[in-house]
Amino acid sequence: MNVHLYVLQRLTAALMAPLVLVHLVVILYATRNGVSAAEILGRTRGSLVWGLFYALFVAAAAVHGSIGLRAILREWGPRSLAASPRGLDFAMYAFGAVLLALGLRAVASVVL
Repeated sequence: MNVHLYVLQRLTAALMAPLVLVHLVVILYATRNGVSAAEILGRTRGSLVWGLFYALFVAAAAVHGSIGLRAILREWGPRSLAASPRGLDFAMYAFGAVLLALGLRAVASVVL
């Protein structure tokens, strides 16, 4: 794997660690206090802070996951794809773009 992809994947993992922790704490708080989905949406609607938080989370996850997919395809994918850096890069960028688009769409639906 390229060194810059390795470093970028580790950086996104380090970024996601506290984001996952905050996300889990919020889920535990909501479930233990009986907060309904409607109440959660009422609290997040129009919130710039939650929008930015989850947009950053989605971006980091899209980058991290797409780099991971590239590594998996290189090791376990068809030999023709594994031997083709361009094919691996295409799969990585396409998967990352789909993850980013779907994730940001979800963030928009919760915040906007």
